[in-house]
Amino acid sequence: MNKWLALTGSALLPLACFPAIAAVNIFACVPEWATLAKELGGDKVSVYQASTALQDPHRVEARPSLIARMRSADLAICTGSDLEVGWLPVLLQAAGNRKVQVGAPGLLFASEHVERLEVPTRLDRSEGDIHPQGNPHVQMNPHNIAKVAEVVTQRLAQIDATNAAYYEARAKDFQTRWQQAITIWEKEATPLRGMKVVGYHKSMTYLFNWLGIVEVGNLEPKPGVPPSARHLADLVGRLQSEPVDGVTRAMYNDPKAAQWLSERMKTPLVELPYTVGGTPEAKDLFGLFDDTIARLKKVKK
Repeated sequence: MNKWLALTGSALLPLACFPAIAAVNIFACVPEWATLAKELGGDKVSVYQASTALQDPHRVEARPSLIARMRSADLAICTGSDLEVGWLPVLLQAAGNRKVQVGAPGLLFASEHVERLEVPTRLDRSEGDIHPQGNPHVQMNPHNIAKVAEVVTQRLAQIDATNAAYYEARAKDFQTRWQQAITIWEKEATPLRGMKVVGYHKSMTYLFNWLGIVEVGNLEPKPGVPPSARHLADLVGRLQSEPVDGVTRAMYNDPKAAQWLSERMKTPLVELPYTVGGTPEAKDLFGLFDDTIARLKKVKK
């Protein structure tokens, strides 16, 4: 008997060396929410990121591998406000996972929990790619990240009640560090207030609104409509009397139009990460804003 117990104990010992299995499988549509989920979930979650920083988040292919990941998800975190409208509904339908269908606690749309900008007063497709619920690029204001973090924490605690205290402790630590960082960012970005730039798409609206940066023109003639030679020529003519500090683009945008206007206007090109992983410096959420502000400050006149 003693021999049997000894053998059993030695046989079970290696099992104790295996890492704990994550309690919650998370499907994150875009890098910023994947990173936030890891910050808040720690080793209690397994996070799958469906797109990269160099992909246009509006246009992601609903590949079989994404469907398989969605099928096993306990929580899906996406931006919403139609950012993923071209591919997320296909994933949800094909996966058939009741945990993450619309209305279930396992599907979280981040933009629904912040104040959205540029909500249209009328819907007219002739005006370009209009989002009926407002501009979806909410992650470019760190105050919005803090609000979304609160909701993600609540959902994790709801889905995995056993580890609720763990999630709440991590959230408290994150929010403390995040609010300290916001204070530093806002102080460092004071010289940017009033800076004039040309934007690309409307991907930096929340950033510009937060920092007091003025977008005096946009490379797209209308949201979602690619830059045309005629529109760029019109921009050059108009900006002759209204000099700008820089031409901006998110790293996922095609660089050609931004480079052309920058060279033609002899104005610096500011390439911004837009999300985690967009630049080597934007390794996490903190690095995203560190690098964004640093890049803007380099060209401010």
